[in-house]
Amino acid sequence: MTQNPDAPPPHSSACPDRLIVLDRDGVINHDSDAYVKSLAEFIPYPSAIAAIARLSRAGYAVAIATNQSGIARGYFNDAALEQMHAHLTELVENAGGQLSGIAYCPHGPEDGCDCRKPLPGLLYQIQDALALPTLSGSWMVGDSLRDLQASETAGCRSVLVRTGKGSRTEEKRQYAEDTPVFDDLAAFADWLLA
Repeated sequence: MTQNPDAPPPHSSACPDRLIVLDRDGVINHDSDAYVKSLAEFIPYPSAIAAIARLSRAGYAVAIATNQSGIARGYFNDAALEQMHAHLTELVENAGGQLSGIAYCPHGPEDGCDCRKPLPGLLYQIQDALALPTLSGSWMVGDSLRDLQASETAGCRSVLVRTGKGSRTEEKRQYAEDTPVFDDLAAFADWLLA
């Protein structure tokens, strides 16, 4: 997991109910069926950057768990991904917030890893990096069914946003009925901080 060097050091008294894990593509930035392959194609939602900063300033640890199978498929490499994530980190910091870490799965669907969502491995990487005893009570915000499935398996509270693939996910209704649905990450932040 990529950890923000400016974030407070992990400690065992971290509180799971103050952790918010975000999917990346479709939640923080525009998604693409052709994959987000470069910094030029990485287009964040301004409201999402502001929401991350607001949550961070309110005392939440905000981390990212993202499938990036474009690496396994040869569409881009780790260096290109690191460039995107460095830019994202900078945007959040310029807005007055901070990211506690970014966990990503570089594998393809057939690679047999334990980190590709809907499996919960990325969430467990974040748990370990932040030295949390459990993920119970933490939040996972996503736009796809596999985000919600990973969240459920790891014991997080799931949230669906309608950005990215979220509206299509909502139409299919294959997730738990009590999953809250918001227009975007900013609307979730408004609700949580109200």
